[in-house]
Amino acid sequence: MTHRVYRMSFASVYPHYLAKAEKKGRTKAEVDQIICWLTGYDQPGLEQQIEEKTDFETFFADAPAMNPAREAITGVICGIRVEEVAEPLMREIRYLDKLIDELARGKAMDKILRT
Repeated sequence: MTHRVYRMSFASVYPHYLAKAEKKGRTKAEVDQIICWLTGYDQPGLEQQIEEKTDFETFFADAPAMNPAREAITGVICGIRVEEVAEPLMREIRYLDKLIDELARGKAMDKILRT
């Protein structure tokens, strides 16, 4: 199952991140800001990853600068404590899931971005 997730294109999941956020009155710009904060991609780099349908493994492996503050992300997503996920790539995916979840729950951007 986990190998299948890694091979999924980031682009195939991105619309779900947008839909979850927009359904709660948040914006694409906020979703993109979160992704760029986490990975170090700039907007053109993020758009290129989406356009190329990069898989999750490559998306995170090629990320310019994973934000060290991401290790402060804690909590439960999909019934699993993010900070306890042992597999490094799955932990990165869960960090992103948790950030999008926080956005959809109305949390302020400065809190989401741990500033």
